[in-house]
Amino acid sequence: MAAGVIGEPKPGERHEAAREHGMHALRHVYASVLLDAGENIKALSTYLGHGDPGFTLRTYTHLMPSSEGRTRKAVDGMYEASVSAADGPQTAQGE
Repeated sequence: MAAGVIGEPKPGERHEAAREHGMHALRHVYASVLLDAGENIKALSTYLGHGDPGFTLRTYTHLMPSSEGRTRKAVDGMYEASVSAADGPQTAQGE
């Protein structure tokens, strides 16, 4: 409630039970964060307690980064690593 995941009920009412609220919403966020970070479906399926990775894929495929996004991220990471690596005459002088 304090985190804003489950809205505070009005006096005399119960907490919302919709799938979009509470623990189900947290599972969805957890899955989306892991998929965005590159976790594979089989591992995510295990983490979520699903018996079938196919079920996990069908449920969360819309959250998976596009192949274009993964490609850009991989190429950007390669260039960032090469820029930060010291490479030039000063590195050869230490030999």
